[in-house]
Amino acid sequence: MSPAKVMLSSKEQELVMNTDWILTKNAVIQKVYGLFGLLATAYQTGMEACSFDDREEILQRSPKISKGEQYEGLPWVMLDYPRCYRASDAFGIRTFFWWGNSFSITIQLSGKFQEQYAASIERYIESRNDAADWLTGIGEDPWQHHFREDNYQAITASNVALVTKGSYIKLTKRFPLSDWENMEQALSENFREIISMLGIRGEDQALPKR
Repeated sequence: MSPAKVMLSSKEQELVMNTDWILTKNAVIQKVYGLFGLLATAYQTGMEACSFDDREEILQRSPKISKGEQYEGLPWVMLDYPRCYRASDAFGIRTFFWWGNSFSITIQLSGKFQEQYAASIERYIESRNDAADWLTGIGEDPWQHHFREDNYQAITASNVALVTKGSYIKLTKRFPLSDWENMEQALSENFREIISMLGIRGEDQALPKR
């Protein structure tokens, strides 16, 4: 018996013969890289002018931009800064582009950094009426980025304790891809909001407003 043939659907056949879509996709990814490069410079300049505990450890590593093709089958681009990840201690702010879905910005803390900043985050959330714009991570795997209900929940009065009492702290805010023209400003503003949330001193003067 001869092996089954590997066939293309009519849609796949059309795409495999068309170079325009893949070239356009590559151009979009390069523009995301450019956007994240601008944000990386702004983030780093601002953070280096701030004063806070463990500053040298947290800012030891420079911004990192990376990309891939297969997060749940779709391309992605990621900017990590600050990025201080140890075996049990994590302090990271991740800016993420996920093709066909959204942009997002996320603060992730665990270990000693979770203990250090939990009280400040609680105070911030309790004092802000718009804290519900942030989602809190509830998934077993803190490295997942999808927005299904088993990974993130909106912050409400009834679940505030979920934000800081788990095995890690993860807060994220997402933005529709249709807001591309405003994305640099939106991500910059929310990076500053994260720094305020942590109670880090000097961010108003140090982090540039775009």
